[in-house]
Amino acid sequence: MKFQPDRSDVQTITGYGSGWIGVDTDKVYESIIIGSQGQRIAWQCSRFEDLTAAHFAQLAELDAEVVIFGSGLRNRFPPPAWLQPLMARRTGLETMDTQAACRTYNILAVEGRNVVAALLLESQDRP
Repeated sequence: MKFQPDRSDVQTITGYGSGWIGVDTDKVYESIIIGSQGQRIAWQCSRFEDLTAAHFAQLAELDAEVVIFGSGLRNRFPPPAWLQPLMARRTGLETMDTQAACRTYNILAVEGRNVVAALLLESQDRP
């Protein structure tokens, strides 16, 4: 699917497919954190099962208003204990599959919100 952003002054997700997303003019094939303030950070996980509390502590350090967690090909929720660093900073977390997270990130980013998307990229071809 291809998107057209309303504003061009924020980093946006321009498309997605199985195992990839488009970020502005780049195509990304690995899990990534992107933010409306220009963050683009490799997220060291390739499967939901690889995630740890440290991954969510990293998200808390980004000081966003809200974090959109794209949990891969389907919606899966992290253990509540992992979310303590986010709750301590009063940072909201929304969990959805990665494709829905891409769409939601764009909506919030073009509204001018300080939003971060942590996107787990899985391919349907992977076991």
